[in-house]
Formats: sequence, C-alpha cells, structure tokens
Amino acid sequence: MKKLFFALVGILTFLCGQFLTQNCFAQDESDEHAMIHFENGVGFDAPGKQFSMNIRFRLQNRIGFITASNDDFTVTEIEALVKRMRLRFDGFVLSTNLSYTIQLAFTRYDQDWDKTHFPNILRDAMIYYRFNSKFYMGFGQGKLPGNRQRVTSSGQLQFIDRSNANNLFNIDRDFGLFAYYSVPINTAVLNIKGAISSGDGRNDSYSGDGLAYTGRIEVLPLGSFTDKGDYSEGDLKREPSPKISLAATYSYNIHAHKSSGQYGFEITNPKNIESVFVDALFKYKGVSVASEYLMRNCDNPMTFSVVDSSQLYIYTGNGFFSQASYLFKNNYEVAGRYSVVNPSSSISSKEVKTEYYTIGVSKYIKEHRIKLQANISYKNALKLPQPKANWIGQVQIELGI
Repeated sequence: MKKLFFALVGILTFLCGQFLTQNCFAQDESDEHAMIHFENGVGFDAPGKQFSMNIRFRLQNRIGFITASNDDFTVTEIEALVKRMRLRFDGFVLSTNLSYTIQLAFTRYDQDWDKTHFPNILRDAMIYYRFNSKFYMGFGQGKLPGNRQRVTSSGQLQFIDRSNANNLFNIDRDFGLFAYYSVPINTAVLNIKGAISSGDGRNDSYSGDGLAYTGRIEVLPLGSFTDKGDYSEGDLKREPSPKISLAATYSYNIHAHKSSGQYGFEITNPKNIESVFVDALFKYKGVSVASEYLMRNCDNPMTFSVVDSSQLYIYTGNGFFSQASYLFKNNYEVAGRYSVVNPSSSISSKEVKTEYYTIGVSKYIKEHRIKLQANISYKNALKLPQPKANWIGQVQIELGI
C-alpha cells in the first residue's frame, strides 16, 4: 500500500510539473508593481503576480467554571486561559492554480503538549494544485475530510467548544495526499473528497507499515451555501432560500500507533481503527440546524502506553449531537445543543455514557472574526450506582483578522 501511495505522489508531481510548465510561466506581466490589500487579513502580491501571501491571526481568550454537582453550585474548578492563538499564511506561487496554506499554533492546548510533551507548533502545511474548477488535489499536512464539525474551523463555531462527541471520535489532521472533486447535477451539487495519509497524525516522526484511507461524499440537493456557509456554524449569511447538506465519511486507519488513531497517547501495539461519520445541515433566513452521528470501532481496544507500560485503550463506541440556532437581525444569536457519547461494551468498565445540554448566546461584531460568546452546560455522567452531574459556564472573546 505504501508503494501505491508513493506512486500516486509521483504521478501528482509529474502532472503538476506538466501543468506548471505550460501555464505558470506565461503570467500576465501587465502589473509590474507590488500590491498590498486588506480584504482578508493583510496580503500582498509580488510584481508580475509571481506569488502572493496573505497573513491572518486569531486568538480566543476564555474564562470558565465547573461546579461541584448539579445542586451544589460551589465552584471546584476555574478555567482562565488563551485557548488558541494562531497565525495563518496562504497564497499562491507562480500561478493561482498552485497555492499553499500554513497554520501555526502557539498555546499549550493547541500544541497537544499534555499528550506528546512536544511543542507541536505546526498545524497545517498544505500545497494545492487546482486542475480545473471542479477538481483539485493537495499534498502535505492538513485536516482529513472527516466529520463536518471537526473540518469546520474552530474560528467558525457558534459554541465556545465543539461537542464532546466530536472531541472523542474525530480523525483530526494527518499527512498525505488529498483529492477534492465537485460537480453540479442540475440544481444540486455533489462533492467527493478523499485522502490517503500516514495515519500517524500531525508532525509525527513514527515510521510504521500502515496507512489511513478516508473518503467523504456530500450532497447539496438545493445548491451551494452562500460563501461556503456549510462549513461555518450558524446562518450568518441568512440564506435567502433553504439550503441542505447531507454527508457521510468512512475512514480506516491501518496499524495506528496512537490511542485515538491520528492523535492521543502512543501505544505499544498498533491497532486497526475504523471510523464512520454521518451528518446533516440545514440553513434558512437565520435558522441553522446541524446533526452528526460518529462511530469508532476496533476489534481489541485494550492496549498499553509506550511511555510507562500503563494500560490504555482505544475509545470505541458512538456519539451523537444536534444543535439549532437563530440569528436575530441585530447579530445576536441563541443556540442549543444536545450531545451524548456511548462507550462500547469493550471499554464499559473504563468509560460511562455522558450527556451535555448546552445553551449559548453569541454577539457577532464582525461575523466570526470578532465575537463575544457565553455558554452554560449541564453535564450528566451516567455512572453507577449514582449518576454525577454538574454545571459548566464559559465566556470567550474571539478576535481575528
């Protein structure tokens, strides 16, 4: 399989070389001056449009609390931190068909320090080539075409955090070869996305003998969303006509060496991990409704840590969430979400069914770029003999360009 992977990379390199030779060196030299623009961050184009770079940043400052229980409001934990601080660079080189995306992270949370003890600054490093308006490919490190909420940027969320179902079952980022194909069918749109990747996650030096295979199909029966709104939570564009997206993803990670596939703690004996995602989205005139089902399976989830030989396990089972919101004309939004995770019987002695009920209020000052958010959640862990519940409150300010 790895021979196939390298063969595909070689073919892509050859094709890109042919296209670049034919197209990229015949640039329009009419504009001989550098241009600076501020439409989407801070950007500049080189003289002759030989390359461009756009620079953006965003940060999320957060404070929150957790109570002792559902009826004891004593605060047992306070959260106060910069959750995310990121820099993003994107643009093109030689031709607008040959583009790149780079994203760097600077907080402990974003660097996965607690699991890796390594300052993993690099999040995205992708090179893309667009063959035509319908088909493009990418090579490098980036988000796999997994469940919708994970692929949606953390800067485009209508709640302060993604759901607990997403946090447990997503397939995150990986290094590999990506392909994207989009075709209109009458008024509908069909998107096909796929990836062959290392299966080892971001910026990993592990050399194993397995790969990960991911495929996703999206059907938009009523046409495309405004400004790619199917990957931005809430209906900030107030879709003038109903829009729907229905999608499914399948991923198979062969000989994964981390406890969650592409992320998590390193384990002693690599595992084959199967993931399935199904999601649906509806938007119309400020109303947004989104739902997802997520599942992870592994034949023998029990394993051990590479670091200290303590027992670990692959979190197998399924999760679900559904969220709905309405955006008022003054750009205040109210939203509600229910999410649940159900561990499989293989790990039922280690994990319990956990539910979250969340209400959120957001004020969008400049859409998702500048916003103020407040969430209150009721967490219910159904452990025996006595369930444990508590309240979680959070406030966050997001600022970006």
